[in-house]
Amino acid sequence: MKHILVILCLVAFCNGNAQSTEEQDKKNIEKVLKKQRIAWSKNNIEEFMEGYWKSDSLKFYGKNGVTYGWHNTLERYKKAYPTKDHTGTLSFKINDISKINNGAYFVLGEYHLKRNVGNATGIFMVIFKNINGKWKIIADTSS
Repeated sequence: MKHILVILCLVAFCNGNAQSTEEQDKKNIEKVLKKQRIAWSKNNIEEFMEGYWKSDSLKFYGKNGVTYGWHNTLERYKKAYPTKDHTGTLSFKINDISKINNGAYFVLGEYHLKRNVGNATGIFMVIFKNINGKWKIIADTSS
């Protein structure tokens, strides 16, 4: 009987620990998104890009097709949003954060840009991966 109680306690502890880790992962991902929102709204695209994986393997999929690589994605953003009037003020509505596996999540959401050149809204799905202890976007599709 003692062995069964010990096993049940271990199982309960492991499940509780996994849940708290998943909740912490989600909070850390939300922190990255908050930093991006603030940077974007300050018209600081370079700081906004800190949330992305600085790799040639980064993928951004938008209305003009797939952009490969961190530097190419940065240049795409700079071209599409050349001034503060174009970046405006960003807000997100996060609809879902779901675990793919250990160290990877996808986020479904909506973005809203309030700007002088006309407001813009759309949807996005980003994939976050924990790389060297930091949560980074490795793939982004926005429309």
